[in-house]
Amino acid sequence: MSNITSPGTPETSRQVGRSALVWRRLRQSRTGMTGLVIVLVFLLIALAAWTGLIGQEWSRVTGGRWETPGAGHLMGTNMLGQDILERAVFSTRTAFQVGLLVAILSTALGAVMGALAGWYSHSLLDEIVLWLKGVLDSIPFYLFVAAVAFAMKGNAWAMHIAMIATFWTSTGRLVRGEVMRLKNRQFVEAAHSIGLPDYQIVFRHILPNTMPILLVQASLVFVAAIKTEVILSFLGLGVQDGVSWGLMLAESTQEVVAGQFGNFIAASGMLFLLLMGFNMLADAFQDAFDAKDTVV
Repeated sequence: MSNITSPGTPETSRQVGRSALVWRRLRQSRTGMTGLVIVLVFLLIALAAWTGLIGQEWSRVTGGRWETPGAGHLMGTNMLGQDILERAVFSTRTAFQVGLLVAILSTALGAVMGALAGWYSHSLLDEIVLWLKGVLDSIPFYLFVAAVAFAMKGNAWAMHIAMIATFWTSTGRLVRGEVMRLKNRQFVEAAHSIGLPDYQIVFRHILPNTMPILLVQASLVFVAAIKTEVILSFLGLGVQDGVSWGLMLAESTQEVVAGQFGNFIAASGMLFLLLMGFNMLADAFQDAFDAKDTVV
């Protein structure tokens, strides 16, 4: 048993030391900690909506048409008499649901495809993966996502599938290059020498060393997924059985003409804050994972 785990031991120790250094640098970043606080606040709002503590009255008509902000409705009501704040809060749940699902699955898909392409570089498998990424990247992004979502219209997961099918390519390209670099390291040669199969070397010893790339990419995909959901929902190709900031912005196009800005301010304001927080956190992650400064 000791022979099997020994190849990964030096790398594991290095990763532990690197993780501690990365976390220390992240804590020292004012921008990163500010972004982390913003994201955590929105996460708490989403969790509260998920557990039914808040936002459950988003679809009920609880007031009159376009009521002004007051004690009963802190941000007023929309044209149907629904509470705007309730809808904005519940939309936070929708944003996290879409962002987390797409970020996790597309990053995992990109990691697997990139790892296989990098391990079997310059082979037929590598050429197929590179060709697939090239084809997907050559198609205008929003046009492709909208086309897939429209083709699967009526399917609750159409939007998610469309984004996962396109967002993995950047992660796959980065992981491929990193795996090509790592597969010549000594710990991989040691794993080869004791007869470990390729899949075990790739998924147990190489992929864990690409975690910095995967974390940064996942945070960037999370932001991209939320923005894409808002655009698709605005166009009527996104959320079908709920509410989102995109649907609120689509609704506000009729209200702004009538001088009502509650939906627009609530949806765009919360969207701006969450995306700003995640962008700040992603930038801090990239700085903290800078290989020149964090190699132990």
